[in-house]
Amino acid sequence: MSVKSYAECTVRAGFAVIRLSNPPVNALSPALIEELLRAVVDSEKNKDIKGCVLMGASDKFSGGADIAAFSEVQKPGAKNLRDLLEAIENSTKTFIAAIDGIALGGGLELGLACDYRCSTQNTMVGLPEIKLGLLPGAGGTQRLPRLVGVELALATICGGEPIAAQKAVEMGIIDEIIEGDLLEGALSFASRSIEKSPKRKVSTMSVKPNADAIEKARRAAPAEKSGGLAHHRAIDCIEASTTKDFAAGMAFEGEKFMELLESDQAKGRIHIFFAERNVSRIPNLSPTAKPVPVKKAAVIGAGTMGGGIAINFLNAEIPVILIDTTDELVERGRKHIEKVFAGSVEKGKLSEAACVKKLQSLSTATAYDGLKDVDMVVEAVFEDLKIKKSVFEKLSEICSPTTILATNTSTLDIDEIASVAKNPERVIGMHFFSPANVMKLLEIVRGKATSDETIATAMQIGKAMKKIGVLVGNCDGFVGNRMIAGYLREAELLLEEGALPEQIDKVMSAFGFAMGPFAVGDLAGNDIGYRIRKEREARGPLPHRLSELGNIIVEKGRHGQKTGAGWYKYESGNRKPQPDKEVEEVILAESKRLGITRREISAEEIVKRVVYPLINEGAKILEEGIAIRSSDIDVIWIYGYGFPAFRGGPMHYADSIGLSTVYKDLLQLEKEHGDFWKPAPLLEKLARENKKFADFKGA
Repeated sequence: MSVKSYAECTVRAGFAVIRLSNPPVNALSPALIEELLRAVVDSEKNKDIKGCVLMGASDKFSGGADIAAFSEVQKPGAKNLRDLLEAIENSTKTFIAAIDGIALGGGLELGLACDYRCSTQNTMVGLPEIKLGLLPGAGGTQRLPRLVGVELALATICGGEPIAAQKAVEMGIIDEIIEGDLLEGALSFASRSIEKSPKRKVSTMSVKPNADAIEKARRAAPAEKSGGLAHHRAIDCIEASTTKDFAAGMAFEGEKFMELLESDQAKGRIHIFFAERNVSRIPNLSPTAKPVPVKKAAVIGAGTMGGGIAINFLNAEIPVILIDTTDELVERGRKHIEKVFAGSVEKGKLSEAACVKKLQSLSTATAYDGLKDVDMVVEAVFEDLKIKKSVFEKLSEICSPTTILATNTSTLDIDEIASVAKNPERVIGMHFFSPANVMKLLEIVRGKATSDETIATAMQIGKAMKKIGVLVGNCDGFVGNRMIAGYLREAELLLEEGALPEQIDKVMSAFGFAMGPFAVGDLAGNDIGYRIRKEREARGPLPHRLSELGNIIVEKGRHGQKTGAGWYKYESGNRKPQPDKEVEEVILAESKRLGITRREISAEEIVKRVVYPLINEGAKILEEGIAIRSSDIDVIWIYGYGFPAFRGGPMHYADSIGLSTVYKDLLQLEKEHGDFWKPAPLLEKLARENKKFADFKGA
C-alpha cells in the first residue's frame, strides 16, 4: 500500500523545489507541516542546494491551516506551523515562495517566513482569521507590520479580505509578479534575488510605531462584547510588534491566539464555518439524483425581487427571460437590472465587456409563450396564494414536463401551490432574501411531492449563484419567517409594557444585530409585514395575541423609510432613524387602552424576550423535521436575518448558554406571560438529558 506524500521535492538549477500537496487547497495539516520540516532540514544538509522554492500543487499555494487543527499551533511537544516558519527563517538557504491561486491565513504566514515572494497575476493573498473570531497565530501579526507597516497590517488583518496580486505588490507583500510559467519564472527570480541578498528575514526588520493608526483601528472595531474581541486582540498584537522584540511579540501573539481560540466568539464563528459547509449534505437523498442542466431560465415578476433573481441567473451565466404583465413593468425591471450592473462597473467589480455580455443574455416578455424551452422558472409575483396558483397553472400548461417550477414565496404553502401543477414533483420553493442579488441565503423548500432530482437542481443553481442554499421542509413561514414571528411579537409586546423602539433596537444592536427589529421594519417596509399578518389572520384565528401597534403604525401611513416615517422619522435624504414623539404617543395610548401599567424594562429582559422565542420555535422546527440540523437553522438566521455570527446562530447560542438554563428561563416566562412560552418538548427533553441541540440527529 502506497503512503501519501504531502510534500513533493525535486531539484532544478541548484534549487530544491518543494511542492505542497494536500488537495484541494493544500491545507497546512500536521502531516504536511511535518514533511515540509523534513524537506527544510534535508535542504540545509545538501551543500549543492543554494535555495528552496516553495510551491503549491494543483495551481494553489495554500488556503491556510486546517481549522480543525488550530489548537495544534500552541500544543506543547508537537511540531506545528510556527516551528516550520522558524526553521525556514533560520535556514542558511534562501527561501522563495512561488504563490499561485491563493495564499490565505497560514498560507500567507508561510510566505512571510520566506526571504522573497513572487506570484502569478491571478493570485489572492490575505489573513482572514478575524472572520473566525481569531487572529493570525503563526507570526502574521508580527511579520506583516515589519514588512508593510502598521497601517497596512491593521487594514489587512482587521479587514480579513483577500488582496489581489497587483495590490499586494504595491503594499510590499509580494516582490514580483511572474508572467508565463510560474516555476521557470520563480527560478529566475530566485537567482536574481540571491545575487542581491541571500537572506532577508522579515523577523529582523524594524517596524515604525504608529499610535494614530492603532487608535483609529480601535475606534473602528466593534466593541469587544459585541463581536469585536478578535479585532481588539489583533490590534494589541500589531501594537506589540512596535514595542517588543520579535521573540516577545511572538509569545504575546501566541497568548492572545489561545485566548481567542477558547472564546465563545471564536467558537460561534467556527461553528458557522462548518455549518455552512454541512448544509449541502442532505441525508436520504438518492445517490442517483443528479441536477438537471439549467441552460435557460425565466423569472415571472419584474419587480425588485424578480429583477434581483434575474441578476442572479445572469451572474451564473444563465440566459434569462424576465416576464410581467405589461411592457411598462418589464421595461422598469430591465432598467433596474441595467442600473445594478452599471453600479458594479462604476465600482470596478465588473468590466464593461462583461456587463454588455450579461445584458445580452437578458430578454423580456409579457406573455408565457417563450417558456416552452426553459429549464427553470422562478415565480416572484405578489405574495397571494390565488395569484401564485394561477401562475403555476399557466406554467404547467406551457412549460416542458421537465422544467423546474420554483416559487419565491416567503410564507405560503408549497404543496398548495404545487397542487395545480401537472408535474408537482418538479415544484419547489426557492425563497430568496431581499435584495436577492446581494443576500447570500437561499431557503430551498421541498414539498411532499418534490423529487430528489428537483432538490439537487435547486441546490446546484443556488451554488452557481454563489448562494448558501439550505434545504427545509414545508410549513407556514418555513424556517426563518416562522421563527421571526415570535421575535417580532415579543418586541411589540415589550413596547406595550414599557419599552420604546429605540431602547429595544439599541439593546439588540449591542447584542450583535446590525439593526434592531424596528429599524429593520422601517428599512424593509412595515406594510409588507402588515399584508402578511392580514393574509394570515384571514386563514383563521391566531394561537396567541399579537400587538396592534404594528398595524396602527402602518394604517397611519408610516410604512418606513420609503414614506419618511415608520417606527422612526427620517429627514429628507437621511436614512438615519430619529425617535419620533408621535410614535411614543401612539405606544402610550395603546398601553393605556389595554390597561397596562408601564414599567422599566432591563436590557437582559429584552434579550430574553426577543431571542428566546427563536430558540423555542427552532426546537419545534427541529423536532418536526422541517430543518435537517440545528446548524442549518443557525445558517439561515445568520445569513438571512442578521443574527450575530459571533454568537453562532440562535441554536448554537442556546447550546452555549446551556439548554437547562434556557428551559428554566422559559418556565419562568410561561408563568409570567402565558402559554406562548411553554418550552418545546425537544428543548425540555434535551435539557433534562444535559444535551445540546447539536446532539440531536433527528426524530
